[in-house]
Amino acid sequence: MGRGRRGFFDDLSQLPWPVALVVGLVGYAGIRYGVPAVFARQDGPFAQGLATASAGLAPVAWLFLAACALCALVAFVNARKRRRLLDSRTGFESLAAISWREFEQLVGEAFRRQGCAVAETGLGGPDGGVDLILRKDGRRTLVQCKQWRRRQVPVNVVREMYGLLAHYNADEVRIATVGGFTRDAARFAAGKPITLIDGAMLLALVHSVQAGARPAVPAQPPASMHRIAPAFAAAAPLTTAPPDCPRCGTAMVERTNRRTASLFWGCTAYPACRGTR
Repeated sequence: MGRGRRGFFDDLSQLPWPVALVVGLVGYAGIRYGVPAVFARQDGPFAQGLATASAGLAPVAWLFLAACALCALVAFVNARKRRRLLDSRTGFESLAAISWREFEQLVGEAFRRQGCAVAETGLGGPDGGVDLILRKDGRRTLVQCKQWRRRQVPVNVVREMYGLLAHYNADEVRIATVGGFTRDAARFAAGKPITLIDGAMLLALVHSVQAGARPAVPAQPPASMHRIAPAFAAAAPLTTAPPDCPRCGTAMVERTNRRTASLFWGCTAYPACRGTR
């Protein structure tokens, strides 16, 4: 089910914590000193009464500042939690073990470390929808997070997200999942501003932005999990065993060229490493 609409202080707690403190200080000064100064220039008993009510407005000003300070504390704790969540992921099992809400936070933090401004819309949820809106270099990207462990994302989900581009005036759609995508979904996404991020690509992204420049691990799912389908698989699979990357030595994964439909081996550490065979 989707989440309800948030209020002013809920939105404030989603911003960087220094922003909440600045808003609180500005609001305090405005309520306690700005309001009386404005009404001091007005005529009439009501305006003059407010002009001399600086002391009376002090409790309201302090209450607003305290609420903003609480939002700053919440924002600080949440940011620290997101950082720890991302830096502690080691493989597919760790991606699948978290809740759907933590999965959204993980994906958002990964894009945030790539320099994107990330807004959690509150319109998604475990059933789907727009979970994140990314802004970078004047472009707006819609993101849906599917924390499906053993299911592939079908084509109807990709169609629905593509249909939201015009509504949000966005430039691109990205769908991130622990599992893979059906062939119909991959075919529909080909040639469109849609990026399908399967488990291997997501794990590579997480490793590339983790603190301490942690080396990528072979992105092979355990036998107990559903096979991770390549994001743009549209041809017969390669029959040889996965080779090692010629650039970094990490195991490679089967991928498909979006323009020629030819198969090739790509490094699982992409985009940190762009080695191919």
